[in-house]
Amino acid sequence: MSQWLNQVIEQAKQVDDYLTPVRQQALKTLQTEGWPSQRSEAWRFTPLTPVTNREVQTAAADQAGEAPEVAGLNAIDVVFANGQLVTDLDNISWPEGVTVTSLAEAGQHSDDVAAVFGQVKPQRHLFGLVNDAVCQQGIYIDIADGAQVTMPIRIVNLATQDTDAHTRVLVRLGKDARATVIEHGTGDAQSMTTAFAEYDIAASAHLEHYRFAMFTGSACHVGGSHFKLGDHAELNSTLVGYGSQLSRVDVDIHHAGEFADAKMNAIYLLAEGELFDLHSTIEHAVPNGTTEENARGIIGDRARAVFNGRIHIHRDAQKTLAELNNRNLLLSRRALINTKPELEIYADDVKCAHGATVAEIDEGALYYLLTRGVPRSRALIMLNFGFIRELVNLMPNEALREWLLPVLSERFAKMEVR
Repeated sequence: MSQWLNQVIEQAKQVDDYLTPVRQQALKTLQTEGWPSQRSEAWRFTPLTPVTNREVQTAAADQAGEAPEVAGLNAIDVVFANGQLVTDLDNISWPEGVTVTSLAEAGQHSDDVAAVFGQVKPQRHLFGLVNDAVCQQGIYIDIADGAQVTMPIRIVNLATQDTDAHTRVLVRLGKDARATVIEHGTGDAQSMTTAFAEYDIAASAHLEHYRFAMFTGSACHVGGSHFKLGDHAELNSTLVGYGSQLSRVDVDIHHAGEFADAKMNAIYLLAEGELFDLHSTIEHAVPNGTTEENARGIIGDRARAVFNGRIHIHRDAQKTLAELNNRNLLLSRRALINTKPELEIYADDVKCAHGATVAEIDEGALYYLLTRGVPRSRALIMLNFGFIRELVNLMPNEALREWLLPVLSERFAKMEVR
């Protein structure tokens, strides 16, 4: 058992609120299963040493922070700074059909929150159980049936101090509703953050989703975005992840209704010595579902990436169409990717495919640019952009596309092998 987990368990025993039944179950599992070893398949390539012996740090009561500026993005921002909600939800003019409440002050909405909390997110994840047990900061977003919410809702998670921060986002998207939700995490301060989001997407609803997991440096971050799709529901999700001492994101998509359609694109960029782990699981439990997943990574010198993508086709999920592709570009011989795409199929009338590739920078293309006077740093950026720009261009939100391109250029400059 790790020192950090022991302290978290003691902290969890002091929490008593309307979510206690879920918390108690999570606490029981944590005490039974304990800290994973390197033999644990889910953590085999992701060392937890940065947090194993960490002392739990509590955030100061008074926190402040502002959302990162994104030019041209007209969004409603909800900001968490070091795990504390700093936005006054009552001062926001919410669009028609949208109700938002904090988990700490759910009041009359406590039954609605309890009906979603922990019901979409799988129970197999160590840090997800920690979040279940101790998270008291978060928001619940209820979007009414038929509501067409054109203004994106952006949830910002800032890590600026050495604190342990645990937040949760719960979203219930009603029948025939449409909305855009952005999860934006950033920071490089020594810290430990868990941030999980659960989306219950009803029949014929459409969710445009983004997760920017841009924690770097000494910021340890483990989180996940989890989706349950009803009949004819549509999900278009984009993930952009950076590396740090410890950075892991889990994405789970559960096709619970027929004719649901899910698109997921992921980009991860690792500078020298960083770690990033992406686990995705697609559960096709019913017939006629469609999933397309593309993940592309660029791994810098002595950096390590982990990708584990699993598509599970249940016995009754006939007529399923599912495809998973993982492509990786190594910037040096000392960069490492452990990739494991999986297909587990129990139905006999499906069309599925999966694959993974690992390559290095094309020395011929690099030489061509260098001999024509292009500086090496610029040449590497040009070649890298060609590798991931296709996924950036697929992002539906134009303002986010235009903002992300120069942000990635700056990131590439830090990843150059010198």
